[in-house]
Amino acid sequence: MIGLLSLLVIAPFVLGLILLVTKSNVVRRPIVWLGVAAVIGGSVVLSLPRTSGSVLQLPVSPETVNHIMLAVECVISLYLIVLSARIRKPLIALLAVAQGAILLPLELGGHTGEVINNLAIDQFSVILALIIGVVGGLICLYALDYMQEFHVTHHPELADKRCSFFATLFVFLGAMFGLVFSNNLQWVYFFWEITSLCSFWLIGYKGNDESKRNAYQALLMNLTGGLAFAGALFWLTRTGEPIELDRLVATQSALVLAPAVLLSLAGLTKSAQMPFSSWLLGAMVAPTPVSALLHSSTMVNAGVYLILRLAPILQGTIAGLMVALVGAVTFLITALAAITAHDAKKVLAYSTISNLGLIVLCGGIGTHEAVWAGILLTVFHAIAKGLLFMCVGVVEHKIGSRNIDDMTGLILKTPRLAVMLLIGMAGMFLAPFGMLISKYAVLKAVLDSLPLLAIFIVFGSAATLFFWIKWMGGLLLVTQRHANVEKNIGGCEWTSLYSLSVMTFGTCFLFPIISIYLIEPYVKALYHLTQFNAMNEGNIIIMIIMLALVSLFPLSLLNYGRNVKVSDPYLGGANTENGVTFIGSLGSVQDMSIQNYYLNEILSESKLFRSGVILSCLLLAGLLLKVVFT
Repeated sequence: MIGLLSLLVIAPFVLGLILLVTKSNVVRRPIVWLGVAAVIGGSVVLSLPRTSGSVLQLPVSPETVNHIMLAVECVISLYLIVLSARIRKPLIALLAVAQGAILLPLELGGHTGEVINNLAIDQFSVILALIIGVVGGLICLYALDYMQEFHVTHHPELADKRCSFFATLFVFLGAMFGLVFSNNLQWVYFFWEITSLCSFWLIGYKGNDESKRNAYQALLMNLTGGLAFAGALFWLTRTGEPIELDRLVATQSALVLAPAVLLSLAGLTKSAQMPFSSWLLGAMVAPTPVSALLHSSTMVNAGVYLILRLAPILQGTIAGLMVALVGAVTFLITALAAITAHDAKKVLAYSTISNLGLIVLCGGIGTHEAVWAGILLTVFHAIAKGLLFMCVGVVEHKIGSRNIDDMTGLILKTPRLAVMLLIGMAGMFLAPFGMLISKYAVLKAVLDSLPLLAIFIVFGSAATLFFWIKWMGGLLLVTQRHANVEKNIGGCEWTSLYSLSVMTFGTCFLFPIISIYLIEPYVKALYHLTQFNAMNEGNIIIMIIMLALVSLFPLSLLNYGRNVKVSDPYLGGANTENGVTFIGSLGSVQDMSIQNYYLNEILSESKLFRSGVILSCLLLAGLLLKVVFT
């Protein structure tokens, strides 16, 4: 088992170093394929049945590892200080120095308690490992062809930095594996900071002013979360409480609530909850593989992973209620803001933040039902959102735009991509796909614990339904003849897209198995339940029947572009040859325009965002006051 963990954590770092010096695209491709096969294969093998419900502890001698981590952390801090001086942003250096001042004494022996288990594997970490390995690996594979077209065809003016790009992708995956397998919070913090640094490099990949500005913003907000994480470690070590996640969650001491709040604050920054959401929206400037990686399989999942781990501590507390309210406010505000967005990647970004808000809501509630629903949300969101981002990236290359109005009639322009987009969207909200089942479970958990929060879920879900339906309708709307531009799409891109499309359906068929063998045993062990059945047999049968019927939908569209006959619509006058203009009563040519509903007169993105930031800041102020007076 230790060998398998070494493969998943260390191998991506080693491959990253190799890719950093691999300048030939011909040589790079087999290395990436090998790396993808390793992370997917390793994560799948790790998920094979093992001791049911128990945490598999892996004692590892920490001394050498701790020294290596300390050296790397010092190098990272020095890099941030130099970077801060070069770009004249002193706050970055201040945050780096503050974290170092807090943690350096601890790293040098300030923690008197013995750390028994530095690594641990349970069903939850296996689920996250599958998401990181499978979805993250497919994103790396997709990036091979995408980045080739990105530089050669669309952005020849940009410096080709694919060596560092692919190196950073694999380091990112290795850090995420290390994060979810680490039981020692000092080790979690180490990998946590590496993900923050990798996201900074990836967001700033293009090197223009906008990319640099957004990358610095992401780094600043994630360092703020890192400072809260460091504060939690300081608190735990000074009070003699355990810094192992499993022992921390199991302890009955009231002293662990304050550090749990600080760790939750770190999770809120990493998962881009309000008021920290702007960094994830700014990440859209990066190439599409970066957006897919940050929004689905890594980075943001680290934040919700930590909050869900801490859920038993937050359960039934005022602090937990405030965390849940931050998630609820974020879910509602960003779902409404998504209605106003034209940019497809911005819609997906808002959708990501919104769904993460639901998961944070589950963590704040902290009941066994809520944790089950939160984990399920994490699984389905990662797969569907990865598929959607990658589809949008290819569509943008083919039609030259990612505006959802320009995607009208995409079913004729790029039939297969349109079907995959529809599958991804259906996976986000349509029955019987897992996201809808998960949201139903969240609603039930809320009604059982904090009924008033159901208002946020109901109105936020209504907004979610609205922005997905209007986009789906545009894809199927045909107003004129369109040439098929679905050409020259790379084999790696198709492999990734087909795989995630099948997985969107497959996880729905297999979701009862995922629940029975992975999620439910974890929940039972965490809450010491003897029995917990999330769904009865009748519901499972109904869901399978519905899924079989829904599967006919994409099959009916596969040959749509070949057999459809487009007739010019009647436009109230004499149609012209192109079919979308007509000659009016005075002999002038009139344009027909079709535009989606954005409700800008009713909803203002800036006002929504401002109100969400104010509400969430008030809630976070309450959380910090809770820490001060604990």
